[in-house]
Amino acid sequence: MIWYEADVRLLEEKVQTLAPATEKTVFYGSSSIRLWTTLDQDFPHLDTLNLGFGGSTLAACTWFFERIVAPTLPKAVVFYAGDNDLGNGRHPEEIYQFFCAFAGKMRTLLPDVPLYFLSVKISLARWGIADEIQYTNRLISREIEQYPDWQYIDMTTPLLDQHGSPRQEFFENDGLHLSPAGYQIWAQTFQQQARIFNDLFI
Repeated sequence: MIWYEADVRLLEEKVQTLAPATEKTVFYGSSSIRLWTTLDQDFPHLDTLNLGFGGSTLAACTWFFERIVAPTLPKAVVFYAGDNDLGNGRHPEEIYQFFCAFAGKMRTLLPDVPLYFLSVKISLARWGIADEIQYTNRLISREIEQYPDWQYIDMTTPLLDQHGSPRQEFFENDGLHLSPAGYQIWAQTFQQQARIFNDLFI
């Protein structure tokens, strides 16, 4: 995990500038979160805090949870990770185990905080592992069903065409990261699906 240390320290410094209990909605995870620079505009009713760090895996997000997320005492956590684990050759069952470890930390350190897991996207660059991505999402969604205050959000399907392939306009030229149009779709999907808007904030 040493290669994440510089980014993690910057996030720790960011968190240390906040009040002890932020009451913020923390967006946590990999570069799909870090590059979501329009959170404040997309969710004006939420007091958002972006704690994404590039290249991070679900395993890394779990490892650094105590240092980055737990100190913020958030109102809710929106989490995206798993993409890079699979891209690095990890198996869906491993990603599931990493998620279970993450869930254990959430339940121990933030027991009353809702979790919203954004499903792993199928991108142009990772079309070759689409089946593994879908299987990972199924495993995690079934785990989340055990927790009434947690929610799995399908962010994968809205990025696909009628044939189940990723739509090019929703991705940057690298075929991996979301374009501004892709983030617009994600914002709309989250607003439509997430209970957070009805239950907590509006």
